[in-house]
Amino acid sequence: MKISIITAVLNNVRTIHDCINSIANQTYPDLEHIVIDGGSKDGTVDVIKNNKTKIAQFISEPDKGIYDALNKGIHMASGEIIGFLHADDFYANNKVIETVIMQMASHGVDSCYGDLVYVAKDDTGKIIRYWQSCPYQVGLFQKGWAPPHTTFFVKKKIYEEYGVFDDNFKIAGDYELMLRFLERYRISTVYIPEVLVKMRMGGTSNRNLWNLLIKTYEDYRAWTVNSLQRRFYTIPWKILHKLPQFFRRG
Repeated sequence: MKISIITAVLNNVRTIHDCINSIANQTYPDLEHIVIDGGSKDGTVDVIKNNKTKIAQFISEPDKGIYDALNKGIHMASGEIIGFLHADDFYANNKVIETVIMQMASHGVDSCYGDLVYVAKDDTGKIIRYWQSCPYQVGLFQKGWAPPHTTFFVKKKIYEEYGVFDDNFKIAGDYELMLRFLERYRISTVYIPEVLVKMRMGGTSNRNLWNLLIKTYEDYRAWTVNSLQRRFYTIPWKILHKLPQFFRRG
């Protein structure tokens, strides 16, 4: 079963090499890495080209944002399963993809997800936030729950049937897509109770107050565009659920 891992990047010369190596060092053999660069000017493209033997497909061109870039990768992907690893992120160990394939095959599901830790930008051994998820049940999204997107692996046929990222969203397109797949269309999934991805702190959604406000607005809109009924506490609880993650360490 082939898997495609897509990385969207724009001016991440400091971390893109770690991301590439994290995927290249995976023990699972039938894997392709697709890199979509948005037209970097800081040397990122040079790093990617210097690692071209580790990358199956690469394009560098302007795009309309991260979700437009990820959609390009989905259309290019030849794998039966698709995952995403952003330029600031890396896998927790070299058997993550092997574990994903094994779990999806043994449970006969169309998707899976696991846990994620946020680490310090300049000290990746220091855990800042531990995002521990749980087995999925219909209705969890109403209670403010969502899985970490970079741990969410989905069969390509699901994208073909239910659509790719809505690039009208600027920050919460990943939340909208998971809400659509799991809550609206109720695709089958399995929870892998282990850390799959390590993410450096400082992502777009929590970079500043303005981005947090945009994300909150888009979280509300994600329910509307999917014609789903949320509770009055759904989005506030989604925000509050993050607080314990700063105190949990596994």
